Amino acid sequence: MPKRNRIFIVFKSNSGFTLIELLIVVAVIGILAAIAIPEYSTYRMKGFNVAAQVDLRNFKSAMEAYYMEHSIYP
Repeated sequence: MPKRNRIFIVFKSNSGFTLIELLIVVAVIGILAAIAIPEYSTYRMKGFNVAAQVDLRNFKSAMEAYYMEHSIYP
């Protein structure tokens, strides 16, 4: 019987990314960060303002409670 020639196909594994792909990903992340950071700081400042308003409201309630007990403001 004749021997059969076996042909093995070797696939070259290209693991990793090219420089272009990495630069594109970094650029997209940079664009998203440039959009998100100003929005974050705006919401943060609004949060500080709301917290200050709540503190003033609580202070007002405390002053009114004190006046109700002592008939004079401190």
